Amino acid sequence: MEYSEIMVRYGELSTKGKNRRAFIGRLQGNIVKALHQYTDQLTIRPKRDRLHIELNGTAAQPIMDVLSHVFGIQTFSPSIKVGKDDLDQVKQVALDLINETVPAGSTFKVQTKRADKQYPLDTYGMDRAMGDYLTDARPDLQVKMKHPDATLRVEVRIDGIYLSTETIQGAGGLPVGTAGHATMMLSGGIDSPVAAYLALKRGVDIEMVHFF
Repeated sequence: MEYSEIMVRYGELSTKGKNRRAFIGRLQGNIVKALHQYTDQLTIRPKRDRLHIELNGTAAQPIMDVLSHVFGIQTFSPSIKVGKDDLDQVKQVALDLINETVPAGSTFKVQTKRADKQYPLDTYGMDRAMGDYLTDARPDLQVKMKHPDATLRVEVRIDGIYLSTETIQGAGGLPVGTAGHATMMLSGGIDSPVAAYLALKRGVDIEMVHFF
């Protein structure tokens, strides 16, 4: 399956109020640095509640491998963006995605979030429309609302509908560089690397010093 983008969710950054923009800007900069070898292939668009990494034909897996180590990311999903004007197309792309990622005989559910409140179908209407279509097209699948094998996530946003079946845990915490600078004495044991990791996760930019 060729994904159109990776949708990044901020998690803890959503609590930062007036400072949120600065935290998101730092996270964007850190992501650009981490993905430096791919930046000429990608388009990175930070928004208030999501950061979108448009793949422009680049394979998703290498990008996700890098993102899993970037602090400040709560979760991320390889996604396909579809226009909102044609519900039949949305259903067909969702079926293609399910066929690629969900094995036969699995349980599943549809989970819709509707950021665009002007969209004709509300959250439950979208859940029903997509669920009915998928169960008709894939009678081997069984709907299960609690702890299904797979979840089709449908995000109805202003600029389109985003479909995904995979949500990957990020490193969490805060973007490195949002909590000042520190120097870490790096010894030969395990304690100092663990302390450094935990400090980085809280946004501290660290210089490592080691005497030999």
